[in-house]
Amino acid sequence: MANATLKRTLTLYQVVLFGLAYMTPMIVFGTYGVLADTTKGFVPSAYMVAMTAMLFTAYSYGRMVQAFPVSGSAYTYTRKSISAPLGFMVGWSVLLDYLFLPMVIWLIGGVYLNNAFPIIPVWVWILLFIIITTTVNFIGITMTTKVNLLMMIFQLLVVGLFIVLCIVNLFQGMGTGTIFTFNPFLGEDAEFPLILAGASIACYSFLGFDAVTTLSEETIEPKKTLPRAIFLITLIGGGIFMAASYFLHLVYPDFSAFTNSDAAAYEIALQIGGNLFSAVFLAGLILAQFASGLSAQTSAARLLYAMGRDGVLPQKVFGYISAASRTPIINLCIVGAVGLLAVFLDMTTSTSFINFGAFATFTFVNLSVIAHYFIKEQRRQGKDLILYLLVPLIGAGLDIALFINLDQNALILGTIWAVIGFLYLLAITRFFSRKTPDLQMD
Repeated sequence: MANATLKRTLTLYQVVLFGLAYMTPMIVFGTYGVLADTTKGFVPSAYMVAMTAMLFTAYSYGRMVQAFPVSGSAYTYTRKSISAPLGFMVGWSVLLDYLFLPMVIWLIGGVYLNNAFPIIPVWVWILLFIIITTTVNFIGITMTTKVNLLMMIFQLLVVGLFIVLCIVNLFQGMGTGTIFTFNPFLGEDAEFPLILAGASIACYSFLGFDAVTTLSEETIEPKKTLPRAIFLITLIGGGIFMAASYFLHLVYPDFSAFTNSDAAAYEIALQIGGNLFSAVFLAGLILAQFASGLSAQTSAARLLYAMGRDGVLPQKVFGYISAASRTPIINLCIVGAVGLLAVFLDMTTSTSFINFGAFATFTFVNLSVIAHYFIKEQRRQGKDLILYLLVPLIGAGLDIALFINLDQNALILGTIWAVIGFLYLLAITRFFSRKTPDLQMD
């Protein structure tokens, strides 16, 4: 069926659900200890700054999906609004996120399992995650809306129960002994540079709010539905992250007292709910990480396949599909092999490394709004000056500010990745004497 097209069936509710499921709300627990160390305890403030930046960027995504309601997201926006070479580099940044996101997911799961079962090293858990996830993907699996719904319900129940237990323990005198205070946001020891550094890591929790732009060809009235969905996903996700981190801070204000800061939320779960709740919490977190890792590995493998099929990457390797399972098994192995790098990285560097690509992408989405509406369409009168210049400019500025506050090792690794991408672009375009290849990123 050469003329087959995607069917528009998704409503606002379903799109928001997809975005929240992709974000994985329980990730707030996975990175809490790292953020507490970085911000000296002011995690809610870091999430507030991160959400502010993401809301500006969400606005820009909404504007661009109205201009280009097709799959491809940030890569398409930059390519069509600014230039094809810059679009390629944005696509290369997106590839960084796709390729290394499973690694971070498996690392977080491994750290928490190691904290629960110290006798088994982190690297063993990481290896098990990779083997099981890759095996399941070899066989082939479809994550349906119903599965996403069940996962979301379970995660939200665990988050809700965690907050309720925090409140109960606060009333019993644990931690600060109060449920209303501005100290987690505006304490006298708060240092804005540290909060900004924390926000650079906290943005990892928001990854996925933009994923719904790839559903533009399957959404009913995408020009109307998707901008609303993107904003709602960012707002709801940010609300969950701030609320959870707020009560975590209140019930356990001494961030320096954690035995293992990488698994701080598990230690808090054990204290507020005992062995039973800590087991439920761990199960919820690992299940969420497994499902997220499964989806992330599948997405990365399929993106590599699309690039191999279209000749952007060597076709014999990346464009191979198994005749038996109809899955890109070589690409799945490559993503699994990349995941092994988690053995040598800590959570701060690995999450920051992912955010390197994310902030580069977000910056160019904001700039695409200016290039498309303000420059090309010359919409510069009255409120258009605010909507198509000032707001996206603020969004780009916030993204750049977060970008330069990333972990130093992540900046080095990310820069190396960008240089490799630029050199590869020079090679395949013969120093721009040939047309920049079109990346199929839907």
